[in-house]
Amino acid sequence: MKSSLEKSLLNDFQRDFSLSERPFAEMAESLGVDEAEVLEALQSLQTAGSISRVGPIFHTGRIGASSLVAMSVPDDRLEVVADIISAYVEVNHNYEREHDYNLWFVVTASSQEHLQQVLDSMQQRTGIEPLVLPMVEAYHIDLGFKLQWQS
Repeated sequence: MKSSLEKSLLNDFQRDFSLSERPFAEMAESLGVDEAEVLEALQSLQTAGSISRVGPIFHTGRIGASSLVAMSVPDDRLEVVADIISAYVEVNHNYEREHDYNLWFVVTASSQEHLQQVLDSMQQRTGIEPLVLPMVEAYHIDLGFKLQWQS
């Protein structure tokens, strides 16, 4: 069961993350709690697996380089390979799809060269060649949504 603070953090801060020096203090002020409580609640949510990270997502191409990537991973290795991919700071999430290419993720790096280094490292660590699918045309999909809580 999520606390009211955790519910507020999950619902109310999906967009417009502050790029200030102390964004969590700003969140805390708006919620009427202190910064330590916000950080503790976010850590609890991360430990529980409810969130993987907290931070801004930048529009592709505005800074650095990024690409959608897919891998064809044997089913018996999927969880291990997904964990390896998730450990890269350049990846904010990955997901399984029902397809020969069953693991998908976006890699974002400071430059095209850094992006290639990350992809090369992934291939070396997993033994699986990544299928790199660079963006041709941008589409904005708003992934924020109001969560519905059950009692």
